[in-house]
Amino acid sequence: MTDVQLVWFKRDLRAVDHAALAAACNAGGPVLPLYIFEPEYWSLPEHSGRQFEFLLECLQDLDEALRARGSRLVIRVGQAAHIFAALHKTCGIAAIHCHEETGLQWTFDRDKAVRAWSLRAGVPVREHRQHGVTRGLKQRSGWNRQWESLMSAPRIAPPDAIPASIVPSDPWPNAEDLGLPVDLCPGRQQGGRKAALELLKSFLADRGRTYRKSMSSPQSAAETCSRLSPHLAFGTLSVREAYQSAVGARRKRKAAGDEAFAASIDSFISRLHWHCHFIQKLESQTSIESRNLHSAYDELRDNPAADDPHFIAWATGQTGLPFVDACMRSLRETGWLNFRMRAMLMSFASYHLWMHWKRPAEHLAALFTDFEPGIHYAQAQMQSGTTGINTPRIYNPVKQSKDQDPNGAFIRQWIPELVRLGPDHIHAPWEAPSDVLLSAAVRLGETYPTPVVNHLEAARAARAQIHARRKDGAYRQEANAIQNRHGSRKSGIRHRGVRPKTTRGAPKGPEQLTLDFTQKSDRFSASN
Repeated sequence: MTDVQLVWFKRDLRAVDHAALAAACNAGGPVLPLYIFEPEYWSLPEHSGRQFEFLLECLQDLDEALRARGSRLVIRVGQAAHIFAALHKTCGIAAIHCHEETGLQWTFDRDKAVRAWSLRAGVPVREHRQHGVTRGLKQRSGWNRQWESLMSAPRIAPPDAIPASIVPSDPWPNAEDLGLPVDLCPGRQQGGRKAALELLKSFLADRGRTYRKSMSSPQSAAETCSRLSPHLAFGTLSVREAYQSAVGARRKRKAAGDEAFAASIDSFISRLHWHCHFIQKLESQTSIESRNLHSAYDELRDNPAADDPHFIAWATGQTGLPFVDACMRSLRETGWLNFRMRAMLMSFASYHLWMHWKRPAEHLAALFTDFEPGIHYAQAQMQSGTTGINTPRIYNPVKQSKDQDPNGAFIRQWIPELVRLGPDHIHAPWEAPSDVLLSAAVRLGETYPTPVVNHLEAARAARAQIHARRKDGAYRQEANAIQNRHGSRKSGIRHRGVRPKTTRGAPKGPEQLTLDFTQKSDRFSASN
């Protein structure tokens, strides 16, 4: 059999604007579209059944798109390097085409294992840029210009036909096959490209009109936010498609004199920039998922045990702080939460409960259908005050409740125990008079928990400990090095946390460098 051009799909589950698929089709010869279910990947604490079910729907849509072009999606289950070796032995692989992936340390190590096999086998792996993240980047100067250039370039048209390869597929596994526990998520979003396109269309046509002012409230945000995040995470829609569609919609709104809607679309476009900005951090330093970005915060907090009472209360929505609990319960049921409330949940775990960010971050990751490693772990550290370059922000959960849910409708939706409390008392029921609680059938400590901490006292103590670390003489030097490496260079975004003084040196950590699998390279290493 003629050697095949293999397309390795990872988190790029579409046929449109897909550089790897286009390159394989243009190379000549049969094309083998492949997806690998990796059991070790799905055993990581960040992954869950809700993500797996979303993935299956995405793969089904992808398979339909491939079949419409004369091909099909081939499935394998196991370790990637072993699967490539077996396929090369049976049908021959001329080249492996794939997109660059910025993922967890596990995926980075898996790609290194594939590289080692490819070098031995003499099979080139040709990576293509997936979105605005730059591989091998050392500092951020000019990053935004590169992002704009890539996002403004023409989208890659899907192939009209895909030369078929006669390679059988393994059966599609289910969640139980990969050892994933039952994960009921009744409000989970639908996966697949068709769902992504419908969301993009409805957002730019109508839903996004009040996006700018409605995104902060968990109740209004569920409707007015784009809800494209899981589709961008799994790649059913490319960032470039979303960007160019948004730019076109903004142009039409401005021409029609609809400045308010145009402003909301501007805010959405800005967040597409930030999407890649945060992923770039993990691309440049993989240790962000496991180690404090600034070493001053090492050994400041303990990582909670799985059975820690405070961790369990936080993770299950039983802290006694109604807005915190409502947000967590909503997330558990839907797989999604707006950005501000994600930040509050992480902040509450790190500051008020004084837990190291790692276990809470893993727990949230598994609940997010849209888990994106680069964004998630950069935000976990940012909201925990361990980056060294961001001003520590400690959310007041009662103030957030009154600001974002003034009438308590969101709280009542997710905490039926408090449904009879009025807006004057639902945000802080421990302050309500006993007769009010009695008439609302609320018995603190029985029907609904008393607060696990005094949130004002806990915030003061946390703030004092964080700021004490920032007074160390060596703090600024390391913080400036972090800023030089990871800070935004976008015009108008100020340098935060420390003075904008450039210093020599940078924090050490492995970097996900270019995987040029056609030859050995000293650039691919575990250090900078």
